[in-house]
Amino acid sequence: MRPAVIGFELYLKRNHRAIDEHLASYFVGGAHPDMTRYLYGPLAEYSANSGKRHRPLICMLACEAVGGNPALAQRSAAAIEHFHTAALIHDDIEDGAATRRGEACFHVKEGEALAINAGDLALSLVTGSVVADPELDDTTKIRVLRELIDMTTRTIEGQALDIGWTRDERFDLDIGDYLLMAGHKTAFYSGAIPLAVGAIIGGAASELVEVLRSFGMAAGLAFQIQDDILNLDGSDRSKDFRIDVTEGKRTLIMLHALQTLGSEDRAELLGILQAHTTDVDRLHQAVVLARRAGSVEFARDYARNLIVDAKDCLSAALPPTKARDLLLSMADFFIQRNS
Repeated sequence: MRPAVIGFELYLKRNHRAIDEHLASYFVGGAHPDMTRYLYGPLAEYSANSGKRHRPLICMLACEAVGGNPALAQRSAAAIEHFHTAALIHDDIEDGAATRRGEACFHVKEGEALAINAGDLALSLVTGSVVADPELDDTTKIRVLRELIDMTTRTIEGQALDIGWTRDERFDLDIGDYLLMAGHKTAFYSGAIPLAVGAIIGGAASELVEVLRSFGMAAGLAFQIQDDILNLDGSDRSKDFRIDVTEGKRTLIMLHALQTLGSEDRAELLGILQAHTTDVDRLHQAVVLARRAGSVEFARDYARNLIVDAKDCLSAALPPTKARDLLLSMADFFIQRNS
């Protein structure tokens, strides 16, 4: 791993605790003790199984990179992480998943009804965190809320495509369909909106906000492509390894392979994707076919090219600072991470 990538990874490790503590302040309980038992407690526990917290941290980095005070972006950054929490809870229910980050999913621990309810509370905190922010003026709040509403809408649209294509066994799709779906489902809230919000709070001109948004969109899409690669070809051999094949996911890799393979190999791969198999040998064969088509390397190259172009644009738009350099290294981290 290159030094720049290590720099961003260290930044996450050094700063995620502060984000954890801030997020925990939103789950203090309600008017009845059982609200803690059935809602705030389980939601706090779920949120604490945090992952890397890159979304709120890059929001604050963007604020700093344009010359703002990153502390002013903390509540808006938390709003984005609340959305991430809600999205994961609801996504696990929709997928029928059993584990998340090595622990039982919320709906497995608490039941689907309480899980849906907790996800709804996390969604309410997306706008609530911004509205209650004492540090932002009303004009800035409205601009941030518009971004968060757009983020929510785009993510739900992308999820609808992903779920609908799976339900209807749709494979009459191309790479452009994947890029639109993945951009909406992941890139808006994993890159584009966190950076745009941070830049807005930092007082950036509209043109610079759009540069950061575009950079985040490219990085977020590369992040999703790397997720697809790791699920097929990564070092993590947990029970979710190659679950994308089991679920027949329309990933960049699989759509490229279906377009590239000869008729016999294509029919075999399509049969595996449609079978929803958990057989280790059949899952492995899907990866063999994808490699035969050059699809894994195609996806890696596509993600790398996204990052190269995005970094060039950001470097040209921002003066060299530690915050800018961390954002640039973030992009490399997204495609070089192994988890």
